[in-house]
Amino acid sequence: MQGHGWLMFKQLRKFFYLYILKRKYYRIGQCNACGRCCQKIYVKHKNVIQSEDEFEKLKLLHPFYTYLRVIDKDETGLVFECMNLDKETNKCKIHKHRPGICRRYPQEELFMMGGTLAEHCGYRLEPIISFDEIFQKISRKNKKI
Repeated sequence: MQGHGWLMFKQLRKFFYLYILKRKYYRIGQCNACGRCCQKIYVKHKNVIQSEDEFEKLKLLHPFYTYLRVIDKDETGLVFECMNLDKETNKCKIHKHRPGICRRYPQEELFMMGGTLAEHCGYRLEPIISFDEIFQKISRKNKKI
């Protein structure tokens, strides 16, 4: 796709992400099977899970949480790892049947919680609206004043 058609596609995509999905970032790249996203996980359900009692209740709400095991607790909350990660290959044992939350990784909520992507993660989150677009918008508003 080149020219006008490509530009229209990009604008429709941007509109869909911003106004329909209410997203601020595009997910770009691909998994390189480092396994880091399956280790040292925080779970947020309204707030970051702080206690094993909270976690036990959460497991009753959704089967995904039964795949997680508590490995630590820090100032943020409980820290988990996924039991489906094969530690020798760094691959998911149930990859074809993995839960939606894993299929959609990484989501921008990761940043909203103060998290980051692993150093060598194949994914990155790129802003839908670039710094230049924001700067131009602010400049136009300031000129009107």
